[in-house]
Amino acid sequence: MESQLSVYLKSMDSQFVSEKAVLVEIYQDLSSRKAVVGNKDIIHSLLEKLETEKDVIKLDVYRQALEMVVQLTPDDTIN
Repeated sequence: MESQLSVYLKSMDSQFVSEKAVLVEIYQDLSSRKAVVGNKDIIHSLLEKLETEKDVIKLDVYRQALEMVVQLTPDDTIN
């Protein structure tokens, strides 16, 4: 079964080529180290990139990618 992120990446508009490339790269990197990669893992990786990157163009791509993943991620529920 495809993940929600995989389905989303396939449906992304061509205007988000850079963001898609970043998300695919992060996913591939994480999946080489972890059996299961969740949206929260990707969010964490994007936050790390945002904290260390100096290039303003890359920062903008990371922010946009982060926004996309956060929108796909359901909130944790408190019982």
